Amino acid sequence: MSEQMSDDDERQQSPPSDLDFTSNKARTCIVTGSVSGHTEFQSPYPDQVLENVLENVLHFLTSRRDRNTASLVCKSWYRVEALTRSELFIGNCYAVSPARATARFTRVRALHLKGRPRFADFNLMPPDWGAHFNPWVLAFAKACPWLEKVYLKRMSVTDDDLATLAESFLGFKELVLVCCDGFGTSGLSIFVSKCRQLKVLDLIESEVSDDETDWILCFPEGESHLESLIFDCVEYPINFEALERLVARSPSLKKLKLNRYVSIGQLYRLMVQAPQLTHLGTGSFSPSEIAGQGDQEPDYVTAFAACKSLVCLSGFREIIPDYLPAIYPICANLTSLNFSYANITAEQLKPIISNCHKLQVFWVLDSICDEGLQAVAATCKELRELRVFPVDAREDSDGPVSEIGFQAISEGCRKLQSILYFCQRMTNAAVIAMSRNCPDLVVFRLCIMGRHRPDHVTGEPMDDGFGAIVMNCKKLTRLAVSGLLTDKAFDYIGRYGKLVRTLSVAFAGDSDMALKYVLEGCPQLQKLEIRDSPFGDAALCSGLHHYYNMRFLWMSSCRLTYQGCQQIARAMPRLVVEVIRSADEEEMDVCVQTLYMYRSLEGPRNDAPKFVTIL
Repeated sequence: MSEQMSDDDERQQSPPSDLDFTSNKARTCIVTGSVSGHTEFQSPYPDQVLENVLENVLHFLTSRRDRNTASLVCKSWYRVEALTRSELFIGNCYAVSPARATARFTRVRALHLKGRPRFADFNLMPPDWGAHFNPWVLAFAKACPWLEKVYLKRMSVTDDDLATLAESFLGFKELVLVCCDGFGTSGLSIFVSKCRQLKVLDLIESEVSDDETDWILCFPEGESHLESLIFDCVEYPINFEALERLVARSPSLKKLKLNRYVSIGQLYRLMVQAPQLTHLGTGSFSPSEIAGQGDQEPDYVTAFAACKSLVCLSGFREIIPDYLPAIYPICANLTSLNFSYANITAEQLKPIISNCHKLQVFWVLDSICDEGLQAVAATCKELRELRVFPVDAREDSDGPVSEIGFQAISEGCRKLQSILYFCQRMTNAAVIAMSRNCPDLVVFRLCIMGRHRPDHVTGEPMDDGFGAIVMNCKKLTRLAVSGLLTDKAFDYIGRYGKLVRTLSVAFAGDSDMALKYVLEGCPQLQKLEIRDSPFGDAALCSGLHHYYNMRFLWMSSCRLTYQGCQQIARAMPRLVVEVIRSADEEEMDVCVQTLYMYRSLEGPRNDAPKFVTIL
């Protein structure tokens, strides 16, 4: 289990009086009476003094890893550390039971909970696998009624769960659902109608079913406490008039991200109501189909210019590029720009990006070509994160970005810390240049689409390029590899990737030795996800010494056998070993299609579907 706790900055809604913190003076002495009638001070037990001091100190310890380490010192530290956590992070909802979590951490105000593994996003896991929020919300409703914040990722959330959240936590303030499913507009209606102190409702890449319920209209009347409202993933029209009224009565609103059913004309009306916005998702960025042809166009340029606090801009769905000049006035202030839904060209990007000197985060489609990336490199010297997504993700497509744009970024954006780059062709020389020019890289994810593609100039494997990344980028913690890779590349990773915590592998390696190099050489490895690679039982067994230290291992379409997985399960009884077959597959085959292995304090879960066999 991995938990995170941070300082509790707000105490508007305090725990019961028996959990209130007393003053320092009251905790360092005990007042008693004396025979002479004078007050006498008696020191408490030494361990009580230690706990009182430690409680004050731990409030300043925010890193969850530091807190976990502190809790292992002794029983006293373990107890006090638990009492001072207000924020709980659980990276796998099956790693610990809700009952155990609520029994240990009794003052939790914020819960961060993750469910399905990341490969579920790529349809590599059958639906209805699990990760239900219901047992968690019921447990916290009983044990932690002062819970204020919930962040869920890849969890199954029902309408009833949303109702329980709203009804059980009277001071509830923040709900963030990332890549979640199982709920609809009727559940949202109940939730927003009952959460009168709601500050944040962020629906990010989640599946929201349409129950034909007007959820925007259900926000309580009167002044709203909303600071963030994100619903760009909702694939249904919303009540715009109700949204406009909500925005107008939300003076603290800073973040607003709209779905594709909000036109640029409607966006204008919202911006006039909320010039204080710092983060804006624009919606469709095209006129409504029902707009009259004789209607006069609003002054979009003036509306954007009035939003002087705007630093983060996204959206641009169903974009008409003719409207892009409207954002020119705010480009100089932007620190984050997301064009990952906007199919624009280099020529359309250049007048925007040429003024984005403060830009630190940039997401874009590869439609801007190498020429567009060269323009980014020429201007964005403060860039920290770059993501380049494909317009056409087919393996046999002709990608418009290559090593040319990649190397230009490395030469112009030397403060880069994170990159995700989809392309069809790459060279070792360009990757080596990136490793030398951007030594502060923490995240390096190079996705060469198409299987086993070599250096397209030399025809050699991409081993040396990825080797240079792990050798020269000393801060690297996340790595995704692709292209033609032999065991040599994994030897490099095992030797030099000492801080790598997350490794993603697809269509790579020659033999079991590749995985052995990684498992024996990367002491910090927490998450390992592998697909379509020639790794079998011997490779799997090479990690027996390390699996208890990892959060999970995912392997699909490799060369594992049922017997090999059973061997791991017998050798490591505190590890949950799940063998997953397709939902329509009747019986377990000798070869294992998917293995998902994770540590747990509780043992096998009790909600596994029929297509999951727990060994």
